[in-house]
Amino acid sequence: MARLKRFLPLLLLLAGVIAVFASGAGGYLNLASLQAHEATLRAFVAQQLPLALLAFIAVYALATAVSLPGGTILTLAGGFLFGTWIGGAATVIGATLGAILVFYAVKTSLGQTLRDRAEASGGRLKAVIDGVQEGAFGYILTLRLIPLAPFWLVNVAAALAHAPLRAYALATFLGIMPATFIYSGIGAGIGEILSRGGTPDLGVIFSPKVFLPLLALGLLTLGATVFQRLRARSGKPL
Repeated sequence: MARLKRFLPLLLLLAGVIAVFASGAGGYLNLASLQAHEATLRAFVAQQLPLALLAFIAVYALATAVSLPGGTILTLAGGFLFGTWIGGAATVIGATLGAILVFYAVKTSLGQTLRDRAEASGGRLKAVIDGVQEGAFGYILTLRLIPLAPFWLVNVAAALAHAPLRAYALATFLGIMPATFIYSGIGAGIGEILSRGGTPDLGVIFSPKVFLPLLALGLLTLGATVFQRLRARSGKPL
């Protein structure tokens, strides 16, 4: 029973991965699918807003937990359906919950085994583990604000480094806000243009409601590049 309890979170996570990919849900994570089902989705949001928000948060948490490709499209969809601020907030909550699920599953099951292998092989995972051990909250917050490592890698590394759950969750929650609200703003801008009968062509990009979030995203990416180069010159990992 103790062994089953230890591996249960991981087994549930693996079951979620299999179910999601077997269902072909990833095939619906694109703008074309979102536009095709726009009327149905907007009607559901208008009639059942609390339920729609809970459903969106649950879907985003599951997508994050199983590392489903298409997280950017889901973030855009949040802004598209709920607006910049509500959609962004729902995305932040869903992504944080999904990250906590991965953290808990890894920490309670294969944590020590994976950590031993990472220590022996070195590489990027070990670099993140070392960084988390130096200062969990600050390092995780930096990697969430400036994604120098894949989201899932930070989740796993934080678990292997035995980061405090509270510090990990708070750093994730705060760190993903800037990029999340930028993408949510882009989604809201696209949704507003489509609702007025526009089409998702190049002209959409230059509308203020889409162009300004894109500009903010470009500045965030530039900042990440500069930070990465300065850190590399100092000889620090990532």
